Amino acid sequence: MRIRNKNKKVEHFFAAVNVVASAVVTATFVLLYGFEEPAFFSVRTLQIIQVVAFFVFVIEKIVRFVNSFSKREFLAANWFEIPLLIGLMVLVFGARKWFADPGGVIMFSLGTYLVCQVVIKACRSCVDLAASGRNPTTALIAVFVILIVTGAGLLMLPRFHNLERMSFVDALFTSTSATCVTGLIVKDTGGDFTMMGQVVILGLIQLGGLGIVIFGAVLALLLGQALSVRESVAMQDLLSTQTLGRISQMIGFIFVATIFIEAVGALSMLNMWDDAAGTVQFAHQKWFYSIFHSISAFCNAGFSLFPTSLLDYDDHIGVYGVIAPLIILGGLGFGVLYNLFQVFYDRIKRSIRRRLNRGVIFETAPPMKVRLQTKVVLSTSAILIIVGAIALMLLEHYSPQPDHDSRFKCALFQSISARTAGFNTVDIASLSDASKICLMSLMFVGGSPSSTAGGIKTVTLAVIIMVAYATLRKRPHVEIFRRSVNPAVVGRAITVGLLFSVILLGGTFLLSITERHSGFDLIDIMFEVSSALGTVGLSAGVTGSLTTAGKLIIIATMLIGRLGPLTLLAAITFNLRTVGYEYPGEPIIVG
Repeated sequence: MRIRNKNKKVEHFFAAVNVVASAVVTATFVLLYGFEEPAFFSVRTLQIIQVVAFFVFVIEKIVRFVNSFSKREFLAANWFEIPLLIGLMVLVFGARKWFADPGGVIMFSLGTYLVCQVVIKACRSCVDLAASGRNPTTALIAVFVILIVTGAGLLMLPRFHNLERMSFVDALFTSTSATCVTGLIVKDTGGDFTMMGQVVILGLIQLGGLGIVIFGAVLALLLGQALSVRESVAMQDLLSTQTLGRISQMIGFIFVATIFIEAVGALSMLNMWDDAAGTVQFAHQKWFYSIFHSISAFCNAGFSLFPTSLLDYDDHIGVYGVIAPLIILGGLGFGVLYNLFQVFYDRIKRSIRRRLNRGVIFETAPPMKVRLQTKVVLSTSAILIIVGAIALMLLEHYSPQPDHDSRFKCALFQSISARTAGFNTVDIASLSDASKICLMSLMFVGGSPSSTAGGIKTVTLAVIIMVAYATLRKRPHVEIFRRSVNPAVVGRAITVGLLFSVILLGGTFLLSITERHSGFDLIDIMFEVSSALGTVGLSAGVTGSLTTAGKLIIIATMLIGRLGPLTLLAAITFNLRTVGYEYPGEPIIVG
């Protein structure tokens, strides 16, 4: 929501003040909680700085309220400030009566208020940046880079890891892998990071999976701030949706569906950790392990708090009954989930209406239909999962148990995980070359558009296959489910496939140079690049032994894979105009 102001200079001044104050508040929290003993300043000095920052935020709100044309609009856009301030004042004045440590309670309340302020301002800034009228893909790249660097800085702090020293490259690698929901690791997530470090990694996974810009839009809607037309257009571009009028509904659905699915997943996993003797000993650890793996699975991140991923749980029902469905749901894409929800809700509503009004035979409004996108995603995903499982089962007899069902379960889970998540219930390094090629093919395809997964996407694969089919059948148009596909979509699909292939080969070429003295097989190097580019996270045992140059190549590959090469290409060619002419045609021979 845009607030009309009387004096724009005052507004710009306080916008700059907000940036400086937020940076100072962030620095005080880093100094207070990132080190065993606060560096550079005493605890008292840092607390005084936080109190000053609080008054700066309050004065800023008062001045902007006076400077606004419509006081009602300003209050409507910032209504949450009032309950926050009231709650803070109640705790400040009642702390001496109600608590044994009033000073600690006051500073904790003040810190909570400041964190809320910084988070809200950061999220709103991300949405404003995406809707600034400039290239939205450039804004998206900038936000991801800032998030990755910030996460790396936090993970380097002494209280966020259990190592003597965390190098910047290792912290950057971990932060990139979490933000890009990849799952490749150079440090053990459960052993080398403290609880605070694991929470940072989990936050990066959630923000990276949903997209921090989308998270900012969700927060704005939760706070009752309607998106402007320009912001809605930016969200439409980032979500790859077609209907501008339902952007707010779509964003709301993303938030509710994410929280609901992850919560159900966490609850279903609570009893899964009873077998982890010596690791998960207390109830709060069970909850944290469940929440961590639920978010990691739904966001298709593949991060695990166990050094061997899910290798010790290869026969546990929770892997196949909870984690596998979470991976599939996260890889379908929010657009598909939203369409399925609409169809399901519409059918229930019509059924109830017919029961209540038995005299009504015909409905005035047409029924909600399953879109072509949903059909393509569901059918392609099902085929890839089944074909991948059968191929792995036939190529590899890697199950520790001799019965056929156990081998099929492992193959099925690995087929699901290889396309999107990166969890493993088998030792990937011990697989045959044929099985690794099969997994690389699945990683290359990845998940579906508008999902948390990487790869060229299922729809891209379906379009490319149907292009070949139309050519062989001498059809003038590409057709899927008796619907013609726009030539522009065909061009995008072929471009994405070509760019991914070029980046895969280029990354393999560079990594084979940097790791030439490491003794790695070429297929293992290509497997690592495929995993990074597809943001999968499976490893053939190469990641932990990479050189610094090799880690930087994988970092760049993960970022390209998460953003998508077409996004990067769009950012570069955004200002290029469509030509208004066409050259004469002349036949050429191909094939």
